[in-house]
Amino acid sequence: MTQQPTWLEVAINGPWSRTRQPKMPVLADEIVEAALACAAEGAAIIHFHAYDPVTGRQRDDYDIYAPIIERIRARADVICYGTLPFAGSVDASGPLAPSQRYAAVDKLVRAGLIEWSVVDPGSTNISHYSDMAEGKEGFVYANPESHIRYGLELAQQHHITPSYAIYEPGFMRLGAALHRAYPGAPMPIYRLMFSQHIAFGFPPTDWALDAYLRLLAMEQPESPWMIAGLGVELDGLMDLAVARGGHVRVGLEDAPMGCPHDNITLVRQARQRIEAAGGSLATATQVRERLKQR
Repeated sequence: MTQQPTWLEVAINGPWSRTRQPKMPVLADEIVEAALACAAEGAAIIHFHAYDPVTGRQRDDYDIYAPIIERIRARADVICYGTLPFAGSVDASGPLAPSQRYAAVDKLVRAGLIEWSVVDPGSTNISHYSDMAEGKEGFVYANPESHIRYGLELAQQHHITPSYAIYEPGFMRLGAALHRAYPGAPMPIYRLMFSQHIAFGFPPTDWALDAYLRLLAMEQPESPWMIAGLGVELDGLMDLAVARGGHVRVGLEDAPMGCPHDNITLVRQARQRIEAAGGSLATATQVRERLKQR
C-alpha cells in the first residue's frame, strides 16, 4: 500500500504575546509574510491568532481575520483557520456564550474563507512549570459541552472540518461521542497534544503516542490525526508519526517559550525530518481530497 503524504501544519503565533515568544508574528503584514514563507516551505495548513493592531493583544474578530486570510489565499493555496476567544486569559477575562466565541468563525465560513475550525472537546488547566515555580497561577482553558456542540452544529451546517485539540485522553472520548450526535458533520482531525513545559496530558514519548492511538482506534478509527502540543519539541516523535500514517504540526504557538527559531525554520526542519523518515508533504489539494474520502 502506498503511503499517503504527510500533512504539515504551522501554528505561527498563538496567545503568548512577544513577551513569552519574541519571534512570533503579531501584525497583519508579519502574519501574511510568515504564512506565505511557510507555505513555500511545504506547509499546507496555516493556523494563526488575530491581534488588535492598536492594543497588541489577541482579538478574534472577523474584521481582523478576513483580510489576512484573503491576502494569504490570494498568493498560496493553503488551508487557513484561526482560533476562538477563551475566558481565563488577559484577552477575555469574562465568560462568553457559544455564539460569541464562534462569531468570527460563523462569518468567515459564510464568506467562504475557512474550511476548518477549532472545536476543542474538553477543558484543562494551562500552567507552565516555570510559572508554578515562581508562584504564578495558570488559567483554565474552558470548553463547556454547549460550546463543543455549537461548533459541531456549525460543522454540520456548513460542512467545515472540526480541528480537535486533544489535551487529555478524555477529550478524545467526549469529542468522538459528541461527533456521533451530529450526523453529516465532517470527520474531526485529532491533534494529539503533548508538552514538556506545561503540566497537561502526556510528554512527547512513544508510549504516550501509542496510548493515544489505541484509544483513537476504539473511539474513531477512521479519523486523521497529527502530533502537536504546547511548550513542546516534537523531533523525537516525527519519525514515528510518519511511519504510522500521522501528520505533523509545528510553529511558534507550539514551541517552547523563547524559541530561538522563526516559523520558517521550524517548518523547514520538520519537512527535512519528514522526508528523511521516508515521507512526502501533502499539498492543500491532497489534504482536501483525503478528507473527502472519509
